[in-house]
Amino acid sequence: MSESILNGKRILAVDDEADVLETLEDLLDGYPGLVLDQASDYESGYHLLRSWTYDAVILDIMGVRGYDLLNAAVHLGFPTVMLTAHALSADDLKRSITLGARAYIPKERMTDIPAFLEDVITLGHRSNLQKMFQRLGGLFNKRFGSQWMEEEQTFWDQVRSGDYQPKPIILKK
Repeated sequence: MSESILNGKRILAVDDEADVLETLEDLLDGYPGLVLDQASDYESGYHLLRSWTYDAVILDIMGVRGYDLLNAAVHLGFPTVMLTAHALSADDLKRSITLGARAYIPKERMTDIPAFLEDVITLGHRSNLQKMFQRLGGLFNKRFGSQWMEEEQTFWDQVRSGDYQPKPIILKK
């Protein structure tokens, strides 16, 4: 594999589906020196988040308490990508963004994860969201309907333009 920003990086993936973790491992296998730590549940993922420094974190939303892990990862300063199949909705997209995720990727686009990770590691938070919408905006429109942003147009315009800056959030039980 050619030179990539992913070479020599340490990435954490947390997903309760073994085949997803295996696919991520296959997709990232060709990057020299890349370490992919994996966890299949919240407790293991949280332990790894607290034990290592990560260049990027990939989290499933369902099955592993992804939003709780996202909160921890963002608090620790780790750029985080949400990867989801079952929580693919406009509400989950917004929640991921407001909690500090740098990207929100449907599992059907998992093969593009190296490009998303390169962006997450090299671009600032705002630019990541703008780039994500360039790549996935059509898919979101197809999945959520063409009018899905209308109720919160100002928020989505800020996100798409790169002007959105998440505010710190403390989750309450």
